[in-house]
Amino acid sequence: MQPVMQTGKSAMAATKEKVGNVAASAKAGMEKTKATVEEKMEKMKTRDPAEKGAAEQRKNERIEEAEAEKQAAKEENAAVRDQVRASAAGSVAGYPSGQTGVVTGHHHSGGHGSSTGSAF
Repeated sequence: MQPVMQTGKSAMAATKEKVGNVAASAKAGMEKTKATVEEKMEKMKTRDPAEKGAAEQRKNERIEEAEAEKQAAKEENAAVRDQVRASAAGSVAGYPSGQTGVVTGHHHSGGHGSSTGSAF
C-alpha cells in the first residue's frame, strides 16, 4: 500500500496534467478556429486563385503550429507529472523528501544494563 502523501502527490500531479492538457487543447482549438475564420475572410476579399491558395496555405500552417504546440504542452505536462511521481516515490508520509523514517538504532530508558528499560 502506498503512503498517503505519495498517493496525494500522484493524484494531484495527474489532475494538474489533465487540466493542463484540457487547457492546451482549448487553446489549440481556438487558434485553429481563428486560422479558419481568417482564411475565409481572406478568400472573400480576393478573386485571385493564387491568393486564395496562399490563404489556405497560411491556415494550414497555423493549424499545424497550434497542434504542435498542443502536443508539446501535453509532453511537458506528462514530464512534470512523472517528476512529481518520482519525487513522491522517494518520500514517506509524514517525512520530508529524502528521509525514510526508518529506525536505525535502539533507545533504552534507565541507562545501560537496566532491566526496566524498553527497547524499540
